[in-house]
Amino acid sequence: MTFPSLICFSLAAAAALSGAALQGKVELLDAKKKGSAEGVVVWLEPVNGPAPPTPGKFLLDQRNKRFLPHILAIPVGSQVDFPNHDPIFHNAFSNFSGQPFDTGLYAPGTSQKITFRRSGVVRVFCNIHAQMSAVIVVVPSPFFATSVASGAFRIDNVPAGEYTLKVFHERATEKTLAALERRVTVGADQDLGSVKISETGYLEVGHKNKHGADYPPVPAENGPYPGKK
Repeated sequence: MTFPSLICFSLAAAAALSGAALQGKVELLDAKKKGSAEGVVVWLEPVNGPAPPTPGKFLLDQRNKRFLPHILAIPVGSQVDFPNHDPIFHNAFSNFSGQPFDTGLYAPGTSQKITFRRSGVVRVFCNIHAQMSAVIVVVPSPFFATSVASGAFRIDNVPAGEYTLKVFHERATEKTLAALERRVTVGADQDLGSVKISETGYLEVGHKNKHGADYPPVPAENGPYPGKK
């Protein structure tokens, strides 16, 4: 015979082991691109010391002269594979803050791998195609999520404790994002409500190629590649 009190205790114990689920919704204010709130990264950092590292393997595809996904969130120590699925050469690189890297020029059907060892925002470009861009958000926590088009996000398996909620949105200023940080007490499943992000004050900045030069008007897709090193 199974007693109801034992069932309740077992369910509570299972919930404690698996952690809580936190959900919410991003709302973009003064948005420059209407109709989607996809690609906002939300994560939780424990207040009392760093979270245990949980590095993994992730994919940033290159297809149809685009990086897919455009926004990729990963925990510190993770490896990102950059496969080239186009019939032309690519060269992924970043020389912004975060972690500079350069895959070098590589052929269709091949790939390069980069391990990201510190937290930060890594803005990724192609040295051949100026229109190609992506952002890798390297977070010092295993508790993170990226919003879908509706703005909804969900972070699962969060142990009980005190956390700082942090947010990254590509088209928001650092000051705006810092103002969104707040303390969150986790004990059970909860709704974090609406995370409202203003795009006011954001200015899009152009970029050079990896050599600090302007891109040519027509990309040298089949070589030769000016400034190749």
